[in-house]
Amino acid sequence: MNIINIIGAIFAFGLLVIVHELGHFTLSKLNGVKVEEFSIGMGPKLFGLKKGETQYNVKALPIGGYVRMLGEDGETTNDEGAFSNKSSLQKLSIVAAGPFMNLILAIVLFAIIAANRGYMAPIVDKVEPNNPAQIAGMQKGDKILKVNDKKILTWEDFVTEVYTNNGNSLNITYKRANETKSVKLTPVKNEKENRYMVGIYPSIIKNPTMSESISYGFVETNSLISQTFGFLGTIFKGKVSLNDFGGPITIIKVSGEAAKAGLFSLLSFAAYLSVQLAIFNIIPFPALDGGWIILFLVEIITKRKFDSNKVGIINYIGFALLMTLMVLVTIKDILYPVKF
Repeated sequence: MNIINIIGAIFAFGLLVIVHELGHFTLSKLNGVKVEEFSIGMGPKLFGLKKGETQYNVKALPIGGYVRMLGEDGETTNDEGAFSNKSSLQKLSIVAAGPFMNLILAIVLFAIIAANRGYMAPIVDKVEPNNPAQIAGMQKGDKILKVNDKKILTWEDFVTEVYTNNGNSLNITYKRANETKSVKLTPVKNEKENRYMVGIYPSIIKNPTMSESISYGFVETNSLISQTFGFLGTIFKGKVSLNDFGGPITIIKVSGEAAKAGLFSLLSFAAYLSVQLAIFNIIPFPALDGGWIILFLVEIITKRKFDSNKVGIINYIGFALLMTLMVLVTIKDILYPVKF
C-alpha cells in the first residue's frame, strides 16, 4: 500500500463525509438547531476553531465525521435551539439531508466528468457483422430501452445485463426512429476477453452540452441507485459470496488505482462511493440515518413521540453492532482481500 493509495482514499472518502455532514449541518441551521460541533474524521483532534456556537474540528482518523447538535441525545432542555425540541418533520429533514447531499454530489461529479470526458450512451454506433445483434436485425442508431424487461439507462446497464446473463437468450427492446422494436438473441462468448457479447458498440457523446452533462449526472446516479438496491437484494437472498465484500482496505486500494488512472477516474470512484454511502445510510437500522428516518416518519403518522431514553439505548446498541461489523469486515479485508 503506497502513499498514492492513501491520498486517493482520503480525498474520495473525505469529500463524501464533508458533503454528507454539511447536509446535516445546513438543515440544522435552517431549522434553528444549535450545532455544538462539526468534525471531519474521528479520534484525536489535529486542529480546530470555534466560530459562534460551533466548534469546527479536523481529527486524525479519516474514517468518518459527525455533527453534534444540542439535545440530539434526547436530554431535557428548555432551549428552543435543541434538536429534541424540534418537530418530527424538522428532525426528519435534518437527518435525511446527509444521504440526500451524497446523491447530489454524485450527480454533480458525474456531470463534471461527462462535460470534460464525454460519455457512452446506450445507442448503437456500430454493429459487428456476423454477430448476434446484426443477425437479429439491429442497426446503427438503435436506442436500447430494455433487456429482459430491465430498464436500460446507461451503456453500463446494458453491458451488465449481457455479462450477468451467462450466455442465455436476451430479449432486447429498442427504439428506431419513432418505432419501438424487440428482438431475441443469444450472446456469444469472446474467449479472448472471457465475456459474453452481442456485437454492438455504443455511441460516444464527446462534447455534450451543459444540459446533456447534467442529464447524464442524473441518469448515471439513478442507474447506480438501482444497481445498489439490486445488489442488496442478492445479499438478502444469500446469492453473494463473502469474497465480494470489501471494507476500508479495499476502498484504499481502489481509490489508489483510480488516482493513478487520473483525476476523472478518482472523481468517478468518489461518485460511485457517494451513492453507496447514501444507500447504506438510509437502511432502516438503529444509529444509521435510515433508522432515524423511519422513527420520525412513524412519529409524524401516529402523532406520538417515542421515549427518548429507549431510543437512545437502541441506537447505542446499533452503533456498537455497526462498529463490530466494521472491525470484522476490516479483518476479512486483511485475511481474504477482494480479488480484481
